[in-house]
Amino acid sequence: MKKTGYFLLAIFILVLDQVSKYLIRLNFVEGETLKITPQYLWITYVENTGASFSFSLGSDNLNRILFSIITFLACILVTYLLLKAKHSLEQTGFALVLAGALGNLIDRLMKGSVTDFINCDFPDFIMQRWPIFNVADSSLVVAIFLLSIYFLFVENRKKAVIPPAEI
Repeated sequence: MKKTGYFLLAIFILVLDQVSKYLIRLNFVEGETLKITPQYLWITYVENTGASFSFSLGSDNLNRILFSIITFLACILVTYLLLKAKHSLEQTGFALVLAGALGNLIDRLMKGSVTDFINCDFPDFIMQRWPIFNVADSSLVVAIFLLSIYFLFVENRKKAVIPPAEI
């Protein structure tokens, strides 16, 4: 796939993220929950002024400014890395990072908070209930998984190959 294909993937995920958040804000009241299954999958509308796992610097305004600047700079770096990347796994990972970061950046700039709504439970796994997330967050998690596979197995394999000695 050409580089434009990876940017189109990022745009598709970004649009999916923004449309899903818009539909949640349109159809739910903040704090409202719709149980898709009795325990494992719920739709719960919340606004997160912090970062991942609701990490906060204590002030909503400081969160908004600092997290927006950091995310904007990260988007520039990830775009550069995507343009330099050669392997499809690496390019897909960077495209998903870009989509996820932009999706949450748009929310933070437009509303001051990020809309989250996917509420999952993994029985007795790490915590009582997983933090509520969105499509952008999911994109970032998938990206981390893909990039981990790339850097642990593909990139390391390239470095481990020893060229034959010249005679």
